[in-house]
Amino acid sequence: MEKLRDLYIKTFGSGPQSVVRLTGDGSNRVYYRMSGVETVMGAKGISVEENSAFVALSRAFRASGVAAPEVLAVSDDGLCYLQDDLGDATLYASLAAARERGCFESAEIELLCKVVAALPRIQFETPKHFDFSLCYPTADFNERTIMWDLNYFKYCFLKGVGVEFNENRLEDEFVEMTARLLSDNDNVFLYRDFQSRNVMLKDGEPYFIDFQGGRRGPVYYDIASFVGQARAKYTAEAVDAMVDAYMDALACYRIVDREHFVKMLQLFRVFRLLQNLGTYGYRGLFERKKAFIESIPAALGQLSQLLCEVGEFGYIRSLIDEIAALPMFVRDDSKELTVDVMSFSYKRGIPDDTSGNGGGFVFDCRAIHNPGRYEPYKKLTGMDAPVIEFLEKESNIAEFLENAYALVDNMVDTYKRRGFTHIQVCCGCTGGQHRSVYSAEHIARHVAEKFGVRVVVTHKMQGVKYVIEAK
Repeated sequence: MEKLRDLYIKTFGSGPQSVVRLTGDGSNRVYYRMSGVETVMGAKGISVEENSAFVALSRAFRASGVAAPEVLAVSDDGLCYLQDDLGDATLYASLAAARERGCFESAEIELLCKVVAALPRIQFETPKHFDFSLCYPTADFNERTIMWDLNYFKYCFLKGVGVEFNENRLEDEFVEMTARLLSDNDNVFLYRDFQSRNVMLKDGEPYFIDFQGGRRGPVYYDIASFVGQARAKYTAEAVDAMVDAYMDALACYRIVDREHFVKMLQLFRVFRLLQNLGTYGYRGLFERKKAFIESIPAALGQLSQLLCEVGEFGYIRSLIDEIAALPMFVRDDSKELTVDVMSFSYKRGIPDDTSGNGGGFVFDCRAIHNPGRYEPYKKLTGMDAPVIEFLEKESNIAEFLENAYALVDNMVDTYKRRGFTHIQVCCGCTGGQHRSVYSAEHIARHVAEKFGVRVVVTHKMQGVKYVIEAK
């Protein structure tokens, strides 16, 4: 932080009056809004090479007539720089209402088309002002970089969801896809992360940011990234309009065979979605970041449809369809809350949360007097009358449940009001047979009667599952 302050003083003659750290987006750079003589953005990175690529590309963009932040100063060690403050309004945020209502109005589609129509200028003019040897981490879209992304999908998503797959068949299709992706390459500037979160709106005009990963590559990659952004929830109408606007602008730089272009675009959208799933898997399934988990079903749906249209890579398609059918990725568009209540044995481990949300409650019932220690109850469960009578007369289970109810009630009430769709409540004991079953049964009935929500009851060790439907 001190280096940025020193750089600000060196640039403007006095120190900033306020410095506000901005929320991170997964980048290894940290951004600050620095206000004083001028309000600018200060960036601190950990890679001189990455910073150098950004600085050089920013200058190349501006020399090409592309709206991008101007780099105002760079520290002597190359780890910090100051740039224009473009504000906080991203294109993605500006379209929140469209995503919520599920359609894009004509003015919103017009803005999207304006953004993608600027892309050919970025792709074809930037190389005239940029030395590709400055690219970070690599100068070209090639076989190696493609395999990096495909393996990201394999290791961070496929293995993360736990599906069984034939690695040899998968690698065969990876090789086939790589050859197809490299079959038509203009070697123009490839932005790499061209999407609505990386477009800022200043006075209604689009400005482009976060291009430091750019390299040489084919024209299809960036437009595929933009129209295929799963979290943007573009309608088919919006996508068609954007593709047409892009091809019209591209025609100023090269001959466009529209039928061939659309086929290649579909292929690159498949590839880009596989890469996205790798990111969603790492950020969501491993780092447990909810926003990334919530993006997975939409990406799977897009990918399955595109693979049908492409008509190739049948094994990858079968894996995607299998994963899309997993309970954790089946979208519930009803916005109604479901409470999963389970009993389990600690000997077998705490149940996984298949919703992908994580959290909820796990109640340890092992401190309650155990009827399973006595011969008359050993073959019975917490659903049988003799066990129920024992627990209610010979243990403190009523007090235990009152405490559990208080915690669960608060969460159910909050989740209902906020429109959440899932809570998991697990009750465990030694064998998952008596105390945990009784507790799960009572929590399930309590929640169903008090809140009228849908409750799914599972007794894992008994193989019992039933649903109490919402009232």
